[in-house]
Amino acid sequence: MSDAPRALSSRPRVRIEVVGDRTAESRSDEGFIRVRRVDLVNHYEDGSISRRYAYDCAERAAMDAVAIVLHTADRRVCLRSSIRPPVAFRAGYALPLEGTTDPTLFEIPAGLVEKDEHGEEGLRACCARETEEEVGLVVPASSFAQLGPAVYLTPGLIAEKIHLLHAEVDPRDARAPSLDGSPVEEHARIEWVPLDEALAACRDGRIEDIKTELGLRRLADVLS
Repeated sequence: MSDAPRALSSRPRVRIEVVGDRTAESRSDEGFIRVRRVDLVNHYEDGSISRRYAYDCAERAAMDAVAIVLHTADRRVCLRSSIRPPVAFRAGYALPLEGTTDPTLFEIPAGLVEKDEHGEEGLRACCARETEEEVGLVVPASSFAQLGPAVYLTPGLIAEKIHLLHAEVDPRDARAPSLDGSPVEEHARIEWVPLDEALAACRDGRIEDIKTELGLRRLADVLS
């Protein structure tokens, strides 16, 4: 793997084919993502209550995730291509603006926090595991530091929080990523991009992932 900066304009080309649709025959409370359908009432401070209303929430066993900003001593950051199948389905919806439906996005490495990974120590351990799996770098858990408070991404849909952490690394130490066996990780491209260029890519749309933009901006604040 070369650690030389490359433009992010060239994404790995992927075409996703739907070869089966299990929606009609599947329960909403089964699978990796579960839909919890509830009836709710709000109780307000003044003693009043709302009308009863229906609400749908998405759930999964591992609720929170880490997003990892790996950077070098000369201010380059690690960006990794990821296949996001829902993006490919956007063409089938009524959208306010036309745009890309390319399912490959450049993102910072990320992963779900396992049930046994608790507290700040658990978050750092999760970062170390995901960094080895996705980037091929063995980084001690103690090398990771938090980049500000955790944030919600889509709190109207799921209670997931993203914990942002960063670590300084040397890309020359990287081996082949071990990955987790998922097809969404196949043929991933890893690029080490100057931080200023990565921020410019956020502004011009080459980077479309919000956790990535937030992580890069928080890193820029720390390094400045």
